[in-house]
Amino acid sequence: MKKQTFKRLPYGKSDFRDIMLQNYAYVDKTRFIETLENESNPNHFFIRPRKFGKSLFLRTLNCYYNINYQEEFESMFGSLYIGKNPTPERNSYAMLEFDFSGLDTSDVESFKLSFSRKVQSSVRLFLDLYRNIIPNSGSLIQQIDEKDPGTGALDVAFDAATGNGFRIYVIIDEYDHFANDLIAMGTRAGKDFYRTMVSANGLVRDFYERIKAATKSSAAYRTFITGISPVMLDDLTSGYNIAQILTLESQYNEMMGFTHEEVEWLMTETGVDPALINVDMEAYYNGYLFHQDGKNRVYNPAMVLYFFGQILRYRKPPRDIIDLNLQTDYGRLRRLTRNENNRETLLQIMKDGGSVVVTEILKKFSIDTLSDDSYFISLLFYMGLLTIDAPYRLRLRLQIPNYSIKTLYWEYLAKQITETSPETTINSRPLDDAIYSLAMEGDVHQFIAYVSENAFGKLSDYDLQRFDEKYIQILLLAYLFMSKIYVPMSEYEAVPGRADIFLQRNPLLPEVKYEWVFEIKYCKTSATDAEIAAKRKEGMEQLEQYVHSHRMKGRPDLKGALFIFTGKNKFEITEIA
Repeated sequence: MKKQTFKRLPYGKSDFRDIMLQNYAYVDKTRFIETLENESNPNHFFIRPRKFGKSLFLRTLNCYYNINYQEEFESMFGSLYIGKNPTPERNSYAMLEFDFSGLDTSDVESFKLSFSRKVQSSVRLFLDLYRNIIPNSGSLIQQIDEKDPGTGALDVAFDAATGNGFRIYVIIDEYDHFANDLIAMGTRAGKDFYRTMVSANGLVRDFYERIKAATKSSAAYRTFITGISPVMLDDLTSGYNIAQILTLESQYNEMMGFTHEEVEWLMTETGVDPALINVDMEAYYNGYLFHQDGKNRVYNPAMVLYFFGQILRYRKPPRDIIDLNLQTDYGRLRRLTRNENNRETLLQIMKDGGSVVVTEILKKFSIDTLSDDSYFISLLFYMGLLTIDAPYRLRLRLQIPNYSIKTLYWEYLAKQITETSPETTINSRPLDDAIYSLAMEGDVHQFIAYVSENAFGKLSDYDLQRFDEKYIQILLLAYLFMSKIYVPMSEYEAVPGRADIFLQRNPLLPEVKYEWVFEIKYCKTSATDAEIAAKRKEGMEQLEQYVHSHRMKGRPDLKGALFIFTGKNKFEITEIA
């Protein structure tokens, strides 16, 4: 029998040409090229969260429209939708690409220099790549080096297109990277720096104004701009007001990200053994919806490719189910919550079980509005930290998309507590011992005593203002997440009702003896014995209901515990099995 051959997994690959010519699996998104080309406005603005395949899609556009790739069209696109249904404009442009990641934002002058050099080097590369249609490209390169450095180099490229009778397709990746860096600084200096660059006569404004002017003469006939937030759109309105914002259009919901069917196809093409998938991939990686009428929710591609890559590499389920690259998002989240309003908004989202209701998702906003709830929540949506759940009374309910993103929130909270309450400590060894005892000995007291002493008992006055059942719940989740013994679930649907916390054993650790259901109650220090007794009765009824639900009943490995906290220092534990 002939041995089955599989395609290579494109983890970390964003070069479309390499993927197609070197036997990598490619999830076919080329039908969207046709949709984009049929838009009446040829200038497009589209954003998605980090690690969603933006750079690969831009490289796909480059290869499809590039006049230098006419002879390779069949080898790259022949097996794909667009190869079988080519559009009138295929291979008809000179592609001018800019990637604005990695700019130096340490100070104004360093930024100006790095931005100018980025523009200049991109134009130099453009002139070099299209020597076949720009007879005097050598002298033009010399010209921009000597006379027109920086943004002035753009006009050299556009004049070359006009003079030699061809059209340019301008692609800009990471358009907002520098703005996000400056926002993250959270300082007056950072905001002033940003305004200087995007205001009239600012360097960044000048760059986009030159592109806008070129679209009027058709030298730059098409543009596609992408990034992770619309934060610059409002500030660049007069400098660049020609783009059609496609981000929230329902027909582009699946243009980036993998549908369930695409994930299944990718598994088959690359030889991922389904028997080695030991987690609920939908719960961990899926859940993103960018328009309420979108046909399918989509997976984060980088998360899926990481997971499959671990399986293919080691031929067993990965120990780390969550890609460590998510830590970058945590850092960004942490910097964005330096102001009080944003911290309170984030905490409220966590206390509400990861959901929030909004009137609309704002399509553009300025750096000056990010402390306002509606703008900050929209930014969380664009970053992929919230997504659309469903319409709700003429508004939208947003939710945390999946378990992987929930872990970012819990990590954020744990670190915020230690920063705002200097006496709060996280000693990993005693915490690990306490959770080990929970898992292997069925002893919950050691864990609760640890958290009570090291966290609750040392909270600052600032944090004590929020202390209630929900706050206790998310604090416990934050501490539980630090150990990889369990997969902590909040508001777990036990049917009937929702358990405050369900501790599911890590799929890689089947030797864990006990799973747990926690119910949490809180009383103020002034509560009477009768009030505490009422809480105890209510909590035990709920816990009995969960443990004996059809999902959980009859399991000798399942234990339940009711915690009643009175103030921050006193607690009682009641267990059932």
